[in-house]
Amino acid sequence: MLRPQAIFLTLGALMLAACAGITPPPSEGISRAELQGQEYPEYVIGPYDELQVFVWQAPELSQQARVRPDGRISTPLVEDMVAAGKSPTELAADIEDRLTEFVRTPEVTVIVTGFSSTFDQQIRVLGEAQRPAALPYQAGMTTLDVMIAVGGLTEFAAGNRAKLIRGRDGEKQTYKLRLGDLLRKGDVTADVPLQPGDVILIPDSIF
Repeated sequence: MLRPQAIFLTLGALMLAACAGITPPPSEGISRAELQGQEYPEYVIGPYDELQVFVWQAPELSQQARVRPDGRISTPLVEDMVAAGKSPTELAADIEDRLTEFVRTPEVTVIVTGFSSTFDQQIRVLGEAQRPAALPYQAGMTTLDVMIAVGGLTEFAAGNRAKLIRGRDGEKQTYKLRLGDLLRKGDVTADVPLQPGDVILIPDSIF
C-alpha cells in the first residue's frame, strides 16, 4: 500500500504535467512522429487517370486529357506524349519542352482530376473494415482519412492490433496501428500519415 506522502507526490507530478501541457506517451503502436521523417513521393500518373493540362495564357492549348491504356496522352500540338510513370510536375516539364517549338517560354501545369491508379499508388484496407477497399492515394492522406472512407471498423475488429505494411521491391516493414484508440476514443496521436502502396490489415478480435 502506498504511503500518503507517495500518493500526494504522484498526484502532484500528474498535475504539473497537465499544467505544462505535456501529452502522455501513446500506448504501444506506431506514432505520427515515427513516420514524420520518411520521404513522401509525388503521385505517379497511371493509365486511365484524368488530367487537366493548363497552358498559361494559351487557353486554346489547355484541355482535359485521359491517359490511354498505352500510358500516353495527346493535347493540342503535343501528340502521343508518355504520361504514365511520371509525376504531374515531370509531365508538365515534358509538355513545356515539346511546346517550345511553337510557343515562346510556355508555362504548363498538370493536375490529376480523376484517379485510376495502379496498386503501388493505392492504399489498400483489408480485414475488419466496414467496406474493405483500395483507395487512390492523395497527398497528406492519413489513417483517419482512410478509415472514414471505408466506413470505420466492424464491431468485431481488433483495431489496436491492426498493422501497416509499407515498402517496395521486396523490402517491406510492418508497423502497429492503434485504430481502436483513434476511432473509438478519439485519440489523434494514433493518426499517422500514409504513403502510396501502404496496406492496412485489421484482424478480428476473436483471433
